[in-house]
Amino acid sequence: MRIGRTWIFLLGIVLLVGLFGAYRLRSGSDTQHFTAKAERGDIADVVEATGTVNAVVTVQVGSQVSGTISKLNADFNSLVHTGDVIALIDPSLFQGALLQATADLESARSNVQATEASLVKARATLVQAKADFERTSALARGNLASPQELDAAKAAFAVAEASVDVADANLTQARAQVSQKAAAQSVARTNLDHTVIRSPIDGTVVARNVDVGQTVAASLQAPTIFTIAQDLTKMRVYAKTDESDVGSLKLGQPVTFKVDAFPKERFTGSLTQIRMNPTMVQNVVTYDAIVDFDNVGMRLFPGMTAYVSMSVATVSNVLKLPNAALRYKPPMEPDEVVALYKKYGIEPGEAAADGSLSGKSGRRAETAIVWKLRADSSIEPLKVALGITDHAFTEVTSVLAGQLKAGDELLTRSVTSKAQAPTGQGVRR
Repeated sequence: MRIGRTWIFLLGIVLLVGLFGAYRLRSGSDTQHFTAKAERGDIADVVEATGTVNAVVTVQVGSQVSGTISKLNADFNSLVHTGDVIALIDPSLFQGALLQATADLESARSNVQATEASLVKARATLVQAKADFERTSALARGNLASPQELDAAKAAFAVAEASVDVADANLTQARAQVSQKAAAQSVARTNLDHTVIRSPIDGTVVARNVDVGQTVAASLQAPTIFTIAQDLTKMRVYAKTDESDVGSLKLGQPVTFKVDAFPKERFTGSLTQIRMNPTMVQNVVTYDAIVDFDNVGMRLFPGMTAYVSMSVATVSNVLKLPNAALRYKPPMEPDEVVALYKKYGIEPGEAAADGSLSGKSGRRAETAIVWKLRADSSIEPLKVALGITDHAFTEVTSVLAGQLKAGDELLTRSVTSKAQAPTGQGVRR
C-alpha cells in the first residue's frame, strides 16, 4: 500500500508541474504548445568579451653583458624607483678588460710622443741635409766640389725629405691608434657599468627570472632578469572583441567587468581604444578593446581574466518578447499558414510562408512574425517591429498587425503526437 501511495504522490507532483508549466493544449489532444509571456521591462544590448588585466606600462629589464649574477636587490612584488640598483653581475672580468684597455691607451699615447720626437729629428736632419746640399751646389759651381760630392749631398737631402714624410705618417697613425684605444677603453668601461643593473622606471617587480649564482648569456639576445609593472594603481583590460561587435562600440563609453577572484563584485572602467590590429584564431577575427580603470587598493593583479560587459544601448519599461518566440514555426502546411496570414491582415509577401522572420537581412531583423495563443486555444500571427535585444528578450517597438500586450502568451515550441515540431528558422537573437 505504501508503494501505491508513493505513486499517487508522484503523480500529483507531475500534475502540478503540468498546471504551472509554460504550455497549453491546443483544441484536440494531438498538439501541445509551449508558450512564454510578453513582458514589460528593461533591455540592455550588451557586448560581452573576455580579456586580460594588464599594467599600462610593463618593462622587461635585461642584461646587455654576459656573466654570473652576484647579487639581487629586488624580488617579487618589490617596489622600485628609477635608478635603483636591482641586480649586480660579477664585474671581475670586465674590470680586467677595462685595465687592459687603459694600458693599451697609455701605450698608444706614449707611441705618439715617440713618433712626434722622431718627426722633430727627421725635420732637423732635413734642415741639415738641405744646407749641405746648397753648400755643395755652390762649391760645385766654382769647381771646388766634385760631381760625386754634389750627388751625395742631393741624395742625402732627398732621403731627409722622405724621412720627414714617413715620420709625419707615423705620427698620424699613432694618433689614430690613440683614438682606437680610447674607444676600446670606453667600451670596456660601458660593459663594466652594465654589470650594475638599474630600474628604468618606478614600479612593482612582477617577475624575477634569475637567482644569485646563475649565469646569464647575452650573446644572441638580452636575457630578461626582471619584469617591472609601472603604477599598478592604474591598469587596463585587453578585451578580445568579435569583429561583428566592434562597429557598435564608442570610445569613452563606460564598461563593467568581473574577475574570478571577486565573483560578486563588478569593476568599472572606460573604453579608451580599439586597436586596428586583428587577431585570427580558427577563422574568428577579434580586435583588442582597451579598457582603462583605477585599481583602487591594488586588488587586481596583472594576468587576471576579466569578463567584460560593454553596454551598447539601453531602453526602459518597454514591451519585450522572448527570443524563442522569434524562432517559432507552426507545425502547419504552408497554405494553412498563408490562410492565417490573410485572416489576420498580414499579406503573404510580408513574411515567408513558413513563419520565419521578415525584413532586411543582416545582424538584426527589423520585423518579425510571432504567434500568440488566444483564449480559445487557437493561434494568431502578429507582425511586430523589433528594437534592441539582450539575446534573451527583444524590444517590440510597434505592433504592425494584430494586438500584443504584456501578459499575452507567445508560442515558442509545439509538439505533436507524430513528431516534435521545432521552432522556426528565423534570425537568432
